[in-house]
Amino acid sequence: MAFNTQRLQFSGHSGATLSARLDLPNRPLRAYALFAHCFTCSKDLAAARQIGAELAREGIAVLRFDFTGLGSSEGEFASTNFSSNVADLLSAANYLRHHYQAPAVLIGHSLGGAAVLAVAGEIPEVRAVATVGAPADVGHVLKNFGASLEEIDKNGEADVDLAGRTFLIRKQFVEDTRAHRIKDAVGRLKKPILILHAPLDHTVGIENVTEIFVAARHPKSFISLDKADHLLTDPEDAAFAGRIISEWLTRYLAADTPQGAGPIEHVHVRETGEGKFQNAIQAGGHRLFADEPESVGGFDSGPSPYDFLAIALGACTSMTLRLYAGHKQLKLGRIGVDVSHTKIHAKDCEECTETERGDSRKIDRFERVISIEGEVSEELREKIVEIAGKCPVHRTLETVAKIKTVVK
Repeated sequence: MAFNTQRLQFSGHSGATLSARLDLPNRPLRAYALFAHCFTCSKDLAAARQIGAELAREGIAVLRFDFTGLGSSEGEFASTNFSSNVADLLSAANYLRHHYQAPAVLIGHSLGGAAVLAVAGEIPEVRAVATVGAPADVGHVLKNFGASLEEIDKNGEADVDLAGRTFLIRKQFVEDTRAHRIKDAVGRLKKPILILHAPLDHTVGIENVTEIFVAARHPKSFISLDKADHLLTDPEDAAFAGRIISEWLTRYLAADTPQGAGPIEHVHVRETGEGKFQNAIQAGGHRLFADEPESVGGFDSGPSPYDFLAIALGACTSMTLRLYAGHKQLKLGRIGVDVSHTKIHAKDCEECTETERGDSRKIDRFERVISIEGEVSEELREKIVEIAGKCPVHRTLETVAKIKTVVK
């Protein structure tokens, strides 16, 4: 995988031991994020894992944990409420602060989204907050209780069926929920907010977005999750949400530390562990993937190794021509370069010498098509071909490079 997951435990607000997972990137770390799951869910919800994975791929470590009384955490769920969830989030932030690094990012799903909005102002290190399917009113969760809500008001507690599971809910939970005003907290929050929500979310309606967005201060952003359901059960929806969050965060987190700064060009390539061929690449401050097409067993999540060679040749050609045009003060229109790669028999190579065509082996052949916007004279066309041949990558591909390999 692009990250390794550590199992952790820490004390929650009541002293109960809370179970957690920390998704740590396999590459240089940029920041820590804290993830709050939805009501009665757990840290191991598929959407939580997927979002954590997407952020870890971008160098952001994600701590996701089970609130008191849920999942693998200790404690009695019936004794918890929204305030205790907020207190557990503060405990999680303190744990990160003392053992790793305070969270720079808070992410919350559904009621967990309301919780991170409520607590963000109490964690000074937080630089940005993202919510997925969050309600504008904590009391929204009471709509799921149906007729049991009347029983709770009358008898002080009741067993409530929530998504096929039964939970004992006490009156203190209901009263605490009704007492919170999330929109007030949002209005006081002086941190960037990203709101993700699905228009077809039947659990928390899309009207909640309007209320949160209007209450929030700038900078604030909204992204529609299109046809996703509330729990993001489709992995593609969860992955999309994770990618959007990680891309949005680039505006609020420190840039990656460039790899291999200095006169020697350096890139770092490492298997992600996902699929057969996917590799994570860091080149300077840039992160990207290398992969193979689905037709040969890859995910097609990034260019193939030969695609990268073609990219290098095309980009180098364009840059070399632009430098030449600038040096000669030529008014050269926008440059485009198409590069294709194939393997052919040496005897079929028109560009090869007689000696080279006598080789029985197959050779790599790159075909480069250069396009220039505007009028180009025949004389200039010939010059463009000549200058393109001086592109450093072109020269490297046409000569024999020496490769030193060390295993450590």
